[in-house]
Amino acid sequence: MIMLHDTEHQLYCSIFNMSNFHLFRKLYNYKSVDRVVIIVVKKAGSLNKILSYISYKDKKQVKKFYIPTVDELRDGKGNNSNTSNNTNIKANDPSSNIAGNGGKQKDNDGTITTSIEDNIKLINSKFNAPVNKDIIIRRFLIAGKYNAFIAYLDGMVNEQIINDFILRPLLNIKEFQQKEQQCQLDYIFDSILEANKTQKLNKVKEVINEILLGNTVLYINGCNFYVTNETKGFPARGVEKPAIEETVTGAQEAFNESLRVNISLVRKIIKNENLTTELLSIGERNKNQCAIMYLNGLVNPAIVDEVKRRIASIETDYNAGDGMLEQFIEDNTFSIIPTMLTTERPDRTASHIAEGRVAIICEGTPFAKVVPINFVSLLHSPEDAFMRFPYGTILRFVRLIGMFIATLLPSIYVAMTNFHQEMIPTDLLIAIVKAKENVPFPTIVEVVLMEFSFELIREAGIRIPGIIGNTLGIIGALILGQAAVQANIVSPVLIIIVAITGLGNFAIPSFSLGLAIRLIRFGFIASGALLGFYGITCFMMLIGIYLVSIKSFGIPIFAPVLPRTSKSKDYIVRYPIWEQEKRIDSINPLDTTRQPKISRKWTVEAPNYNYDRGESDDKGR
Repeated sequence: MIMLHDTEHQLYCSIFNMSNFHLFRKLYNYKSVDRVVIIVVKKAGSLNKILSYISYKDKKQVKKFYIPTVDELRDGKGNNSNTSNNTNIKANDPSSNIAGNGGKQKDNDGTITTSIEDNIKLINSKFNAPVNKDIIIRRFLIAGKYNAFIAYLDGMVNEQIINDFILRPLLNIKEFQQKEQQCQLDYIFDSILEANKTQKLNKVKEVINEILLGNTVLYINGCNFYVTNETKGFPARGVEKPAIEETVTGAQEAFNESLRVNISLVRKIIKNENLTTELLSIGERNKNQCAIMYLNGLVNPAIVDEVKRRIASIETDYNAGDGMLEQFIEDNTFSIIPTMLTTERPDRTASHIAEGRVAIICEGTPFAKVVPINFVSLLHSPEDAFMRFPYGTILRFVRLIGMFIATLLPSIYVAMTNFHQEMIPTDLLIAIVKAKENVPFPTIVEVVLMEFSFELIREAGIRIPGIIGNTLGIIGALILGQAAVQANIVSPVLIIIVAITGLGNFAIPSFSLGLAIRLIRFGFIASGALLGFYGITCFMMLIGIYLVSIKSFGIPIFAPVLPRTSKSKDYIVRYPIWEQEKRIDSINPLDTTRQPKISRKWTVEAPNYNYDRGESDDKGR
């Protein structure tokens, strides 16, 4: 540091470097400076450095990243200095998705232009190319003189089909030398393209949707339409065994995430020309495909129209699959009991379609939704149809008893130990009292604590992959229960109650119904703890009134019992298959007859032997 003293102006000045000293000498007369003091400033010590951290200093304004609003993006007023000019989104940019319409890009439903350059620009703008590397546009010449291009999404197509059955025929000049007429897309559509499924497209929106589905579109300069070719080839999981609805008998195939594979699995079972598949698109952003399948001539047309009406009226950006779709189209959003059947089995889906119901299958999820349903449909298992009459009926009663145990057993235990001790046998009551002697908590606290622990173990076992999850569920429950009993937190009888309740819950075939029972169980526990059997009865009446008011696509959930319709031979008691002549009439199918009254005609026909038994043989015997 240099200290200067000007005697003429009585000015003291501090200069921190020599360059400033020379500048000062030019401004003032160097001779007037009578004192030059050079002070060497050493590097600050550790103490000064520490003091510099705690002393006040003016903070430098450092620009940080923040998320601008849509208006700032549209007006280009983002103040981030690190943002380059080419990333500012402007309202007049045709490729921008922010300009207008709340951030949504409007689809152009107009006709196709006849300029190849305009069509390439259109495809590029729709798919945000060249920033988006997934869209592939391949330009080439047909017959050496006609400009054309194909467009597809990389990874969504089968490249071998494109190379062998689209590009190779189009680039073969010999195919066009035999024709003296001008090359037209109609001639190519009829005679050149070797793809198994081709279709003409006259709307821009249709072209974009075909590309998104994994197909390849072809355009030739001068034509006012595209030709789409079936080239779907995105990766898909193979057909595997059911993971949730495992059975001992019956088919061992399950749906996967491919919509076409799932439809084919159903068609493999129902080989009927009336089996109809309609495709709908859901989601403004992801445009997920959804298929509804039904038997034309059997299903009530009103059910089909209602399903299509509800799906077509959905306006949302994103739909991931059947789980989201169910929440959009179900009758009662806040219903505890599910009003749509979820299954991963093609055979179960096919059986419901054959009854006159509608199946809904979405791309990307290995499940199908069946509507309309009744309550017992959630208790039926796919293997019931493959079992003989006594076995199937007994298993249904076991599931029904398991459902009541899972719903009422903990609440009954709480009500009897708190209010109705006289209903417990004396020896059992003495054993329960001795077991609870050292437990410091009331019964309701024990039950809630163990129920929550059991639910926590079950949820953790599902989330842990592989066989480790099952091991955790079994060992964790045993260790936790034993430790809780030894620590006098809960009584041993309650461990048995909770275990039997869990087994009853696992006996329910429908996962959605099992979740509903788990929620209703806590309501019964609270009712039993407050008012005993009277509270359980009141809560049961409220649940019953609520359930009979629920409908599944206009059909009461407890039909054909409430309201009463014709007797069903496949409700709780499963009659032999040859006695089930009629379909359930609560869904009003167009054909109520499943089979004639005598379906086993061999029982009324005389056996036809290929040999003649003589009378002498009968007399001799």
